[in-house]
Amino acid sequence: MKAVSKGHTILLVDDEKDILEFLSYNLSREGYKVLTALNGEEGVKLAKQYNPSLIILDVMMPVMDGIETCQMIRKDTQIIQPIIAFLTSRAEDYSQVAGFEAGADDYFIKPVRPRLLVSKVESLLRRLNRSFEAPQMTTSSLLINRDKFIVEIKDEKIILPKKEFELLELLASRPGTVYTREQILSLVWGNESIVGERTIDVHIRKLREKLGNDYIRTIKGVGYTFSEV
Repeated sequence: MKAVSKGHTILLVDDEKDILEFLSYNLSREGYKVLTALNGEEGVKLAKQYNPSLIILDVMMPVMDGIETCQMIRKDTQIIQPIIAFLTSRAEDYSQVAGFEAGADDYFIKPVRPRLLVSKVESLLRRLNRSFEAPQMTTSSLLINRDKFIVEIKDEKIILPKKEFELLELLASRPGTVYTREQILSLVWGNESIVGERTIDVHIRKLREKLGNDYIRTIKGVGYTFSEV
């Protein structure tokens, strides 16, 4: 029985053909349209051409590695920003942090079991299907455009990776409310994502680098809150 299309395009980028075939087979049978590339340079070209919903990137690749590929995609305003997950055989914490700093939303650890692959892909793509009451959220000094994942500060436009945007959106939705780390992990990453509290710290630091230090306050021992400027 042929799988019914789920309406999402997934781009797989890995220099190992057997891994591409394994991932492509298991995702195609679930009804996803799957594109493949053997290096980051090819991956960026396909991302521009097809605007996939999800990109799964290997970290170690020739021509252009996964970190650089992710950074290029995140900076390219021609690309409708996708969810990006890294595929790596290295489970060390520093590798995961480097991926998040480059703009990734999540990661897979090799080898990936088919059932876990499909389950996690579905979880990641559900983030794209969130519905909002209005396309924009406005605070006293920020305009948050939910359709384009753009933040405007005093007419300056800042494009944020999806996870950074969702984290900012959560905090800014209730200025002054303190969100614990557990609440943030649940509301932004979801219960199915295996991420640690350090992930939040990385994303907060990246937001402060882009927005300045005035908007997000750390409440020691508790969590974070958004402060009107």
